[in-house]
Amino acid sequence: MSQPAIFITGAAAGIGRATAELYAARGWFVGLYDLAGSAVEGLRQKFGASQAIAEQLDVTDPAAVEAALLRFWNKTGRLDVMFNCAGILTTGDFADIPLARHHLLVDVNLKGVINGAHAAFPFLKQTRGSCLINMASASAIHGTPAFATYGATKFAVKGLTEALSIEWAQHRIRVMDLMPLFVATPMVNNVAAPPKSIGRLGVNLTAEDVALAVWKAANWRLWPRVHWYPGAQTKGLAWSNKLLPAVLNRYSTKVVTGY
Repeated sequence: MSQPAIFITGAAAGIGRATAELYAARGWFVGLYDLAGSAVEGLRQKFGASQAIAEQLDVTDPAAVEAALLRFWNKTGRLDVMFNCAGILTTGDFADIPLARHHLLVDVNLKGVINGAHAAFPFLKQTRGSCLINMASASAIHGTPAFATYGATKFAVKGLTEALSIEWAQHRIRVMDLMPLFVATPMVNNVAAPPKSIGRLGVNLTAEDVALAVWKAANWRLWPRVHWYPGAQTKGLAWSNKLLPAVLNRYSTKVVTGY
């Protein structure tokens, strides 16, 4: 396949769906994967069979993730971007959330990313200029009440991203994560009892804003490792690395340092 290809988990709604729509509109072949199989199949029909493939996928099942990526590779012969976007959110006092739910947050938000990265590696390695993009969160910057386990999974994703960005540099695979503040997606909008932090900081980003950050990150041509910080108030997109501290200081709405 001559057109570039992206594999997106959590593609049925929110950031994953917005990213799929943006990439499809720009001529990419899009792999649509989500537990909501009917929703991604609807997207596939919208994009057309020549531009998309859709499957129901549980990212907590490593064998299923590996099989889905193999089928994607067999169809496209390339994997330009692997976007680990699937995630879930539960807020509230730590002790009030059932233990099984804490475990599910870890299974989806962290193990799902590990499963995706591990299965994607051989295909990313064979695709020139490829990158892995993991969905993290501003919750990975500071521990926040009502987001304890959710934030812990995003801390872990950030650490995994940093490690892989170093390990996989020898294979010329860029590894990045996105760390937005609250985004107007069903996951955030449907929180039953929104924590005070949501009211104080506001929900000022759209899924389309973050999708654009995915696009810019994947097409950014500087080699250094990058963390993307969509700004909460300005809706601007800032990034940090060792070469671009001035950009971060000018556009980020939070004081965040690179690494």
